[in-house]
Amino acid sequence: MHELNVNRAGIAAAHGLIRPFIRTTPIVEVDGAEFGLAAFRAYLKLELLQHAGSFKARGAFANLLLREVPAAGVVAASGGNHGVAVAYAAMRLGKPARIFVPSIVSAAKAARIRECGAELIVVAGSRYDDALAASQEWARASGALQVHAFDQLETLLGQGTVGLEFAQQATELDTLLVAVGGGGLIAGVAAWFEGRVRVIGVEPEAAPTLTRALAAGKPVDAEMGGIAADSLATQQVGALMFPIAQRYVERVILVPDAAIEAAQRRLWQTLRIVTEPGGAAASAALLGGQYEPRPGERVGVLLCGGNTTAVDFGKRTSSV
Repeated sequence: MHELNVNRAGIAAAHGLIRPFIRTTPIVEVDGAEFGLAAFRAYLKLELLQHAGSFKARGAFANLLLREVPAAGVVAASGGNHGVAVAYAAMRLGKPARIFVPSIVSAAKAARIRECGAELIVVAGSRYDDALAASQEWARASGALQVHAFDQLETLLGQGTVGLEFAQQATELDTLLVAVGGGGLIAGVAAWFEGRVRVIGVEPEAAPTLTRALAAGKPVDAEMGGIAADSLATQQVGALMFPIAQRYVERVILVPDAAIEAAQRRLWQTLRIVTEPGGAAASAALLGGQYEPRPGERVGVLLCGGNTTAVDFGKRTSSV
């Protein structure tokens, strides 16, 4: 099925294939006034409720179902969420998996990878690219199928199914805010909408990967720090996503770590939604004022991940 391209037809075909293995995640409709902001409608798609805790399950299943998996199984490099997703998809489909992660991987994500039965390898380096190099070496030595987190056709097709669902659930969107790491999610979503909705990327100031690429006219190295480094910090955006972003992504907004932390708190306080930092990045632009909607504007926001230990449910409180 490699004749598929990253367009509406390819995304629809991928959706039909992975649909039995993924959740159609819900949308919560809110008004800006609930957050003490100007009047606008916001539609929050809760991909943190997806299997494996993030949208990454879509791309993982697309890879394992659209490509031939050898006896050696699959291998992936990840800051955490992609590794959890590949481990989960491999478990569901009965395939062996080895996941390489950098030393900055969160304890929550490392634990979930192990819970899915995958072999977890923590490399010495602190960057995603350190894990990627180690995973590529293992793929060459073992013959395992490399499942790239963002620079792989099948990955983009799977992530694009988020856009397909969003369009079905919120039929009159004006704008969609999407967090950017390696760019697989925003490229897939933008490819689905094809300019019908304004797609705006959101990146941490400490990891401005797509911002740098768009300014340079090609993928280039960027900083890889900040509170969301384990999910939104890659050295470069993917080569496959970049022309899609150039064509369909209107612009990219940079948000400081403080805005991401504040968004996490406000999502919990107002909606009782727990996100990881990367999962809250897109909402940070809206709640922190970096993106100011027009009166009455209908804004979609992807809450893309929830693999965190931010809430301690072990604490007991009295009730009256």
